[in-house]
Amino acid sequence: MKLMRRALLGSIWAMIGWKPTLGKESSSEFGEETTTQEEASSVTPRHVLCFLGRDRDLSHLSEAASQAIRDFATGFSIDDDYSQAEPDDRMSRSFDVCWDRVEPDAWDQADEQAVAGHQSVLYILGPSMSQAETVKISMLALCLVDRLIGAGAVAVKGESAGIAHGLDRWRELIRQADAAQKAADRLAEQRIGRLAFAKRPLSARGYLESVGFHLVGLPEVYVPETAGSEREIVAIIDAVADEIAGRGLEPTLKERRASLSFDSTYEVDEFKFNPYGIVRLAE
Repeated sequence: MKLMRRALLGSIWAMIGWKPTLGKESSSEFGEETTTQEEASSVTPRHVLCFLGRDRDLSHLSEAASQAIRDFATGFSIDDDYSQAEPDDRMSRSFDVCWDRVEPDAWDQADEQAVAGHQSVLYILGPSMSQAETVKISMLALCLVDRLIGAGAVAVKGESAGIAHGLDRWRELIRQADAAQKAADRLAEQRIGRLAFAKRPLSARGYLESVGFHLVGLPEVYVPETAGSEREIVAIIDAVADEIAGRGLEPTLKERRASLSFDSTYEVDEFKFNPYGIVRLAE
């Protein structure tokens, strides 16, 4: 399946809340996983970014993107097959399901109107990332977002996890990333990249879960829906991710009495598949 077709199908699956392969069952029910760690290790994540323009002249955004790729975003590329100098009538629905609903005021009515009134679409593909490169490249992706907002992008969405923020929230994340980079604080960079490009919480099979943590080199975190309110569970998801980043996976699994699984509901050729596994907290 072509790269951008997978990204676009991912957006459609996001609209209905999950993906179509719900027949796949977990190891706890059948005694074996349908995706092995070896199979997962062959997957390398990558960013797919969607930028909406205010007019039908796509050259402003594409030229800015090309210059950014020359300046700093090595390995990123414009997808000419799916970028278009005309509106895409699916965008309002797609952004509606992708807006971040965790951060207060993550978007506003002006952002919704910008999506509804867009006149062009630019897709940019990131390079395949090793785990060690994920934080660095996610910081470059944020710099690319910054450059294209400056060039006139009216809305931005990360397709790899189906997450969108309003322009003010993107700018705040960019400011935070810049400060973390100047301080050489890799843990802060990783956390900011996670907040920028991952989505949580999603609901499936008794858990509230994250998607997109692989974009900063971390496993997903699944928390039983009985653990509290949605906001309480989001706080747990974020705390566990911070613990893995700061202390390591094995100590976190032991302390949290959690398990690591590679039995994802996503197929290995989907952008949302996490090759670093899933940390499941016990009920």
